[in-house]
Amino acid sequence: MQKMHRIGLSALTMAIALTLAGCGDKKEDKDKAATQVAAKVNGDEITVHQLNFELSKMGNLSPEQAKSAANQVLKSMVDQQLMVQKAVEDKVDRDPQVVQTLEAARRQILAQALIQKATANQAKPSDAEIADYYAKNPALFAERRIYRLQEINVQVTPTNVEAVKAQLQQTKNLNDFVTWLKTQNIPARAGQSTKAAEQLPLELLPKLHQLKDGQAMTFSVPGALNILILGGSQSQPLTQEKAKPMIERYLENAKKRATAEAELKKLKEKAKVEYLGEYTEAGKEAPAPQAAPTPAAPAAAQPPAGVDASAMEKGVSGLK
Repeated sequence: MQKMHRIGLSALTMAIALTLAGCGDKKEDKDKAATQVAAKVNGDEITVHQLNFELSKMGNLSPEQAKSAANQVLKSMVDQQLMVQKAVEDKVDRDPQVVQTLEAARRQILAQALIQKATANQAKPSDAEIADYYAKNPALFAERRIYRLQEINVQVTPTNVEAVKAQLQQTKNLNDFVTWLKTQNIPARAGQSTKAAEQLPLELLPKLHQLKDGQAMTFSVPGALNILILGGSQSQPLTQEKAKPMIERYLENAKKRATAEAELKKLKEKAKVEYLGEYTEAGKEAPAPQAAPTPAAPAAAQPPAGVDASAMEKGVSGLK
């Protein structure tokens, strides 16, 4: 198997997949027009259809670009075919890992093709749908802001989490809180970032949007307490006209996801699926997901008293 490792398993596997697919399409028709063949490699044909398929992955090209790209892609396909022929000669295509990789690629391609077929005739979002989404999400569009954030991730345990929350409420400034964490040997990590509204998690954005510059919010995640401080923000609204392409793509993808989930649900209802042996647990219904993390009570959503933006930055820097 040394030759296979020199070539590279992933590239070789894809080359074998392409060739095996091509072999399945070969006809016994000896009168096939020569224009349908772009190249021959030791007698194996690379057709114009195969070449065009590879070129289609490159997007819209000008005629000059297409001609140059076609030559380069064809050369690459010839190289690929040479490797495949050698791989088949050395029985690399029978290697168990290669067989499994080919089968996994086949499953993925077929599943993806089914979803594409199911969503092919999906109607584009209407202007009314776009306007409705724009109106319902002011934090993303009409009231869009650029956020300068400081975040402290405090590693907590069931035995100290309440003490950490209480100390955060009692502290007079962030520097004191950072110092207290150090004296208690409570691990914490800090970071700063600047993010536009659309770069933030959708479940977090509405809560963050309600904060004024200098305010903070806390929320719990497994094993940690996150303190998110809004160091500053800048208003940069988007008109509906400018936001339309973004909203249209989002709604299209949302419809595709919904269609895919509905299709899968129908298939599951009709299918008989059995999980065997040590995998019987996989067939059981998963517990209902927990509610998304929410900020602490309103009082806890305020920063320590008397903290300004510069003090926040000093406090955050103390954990770096």
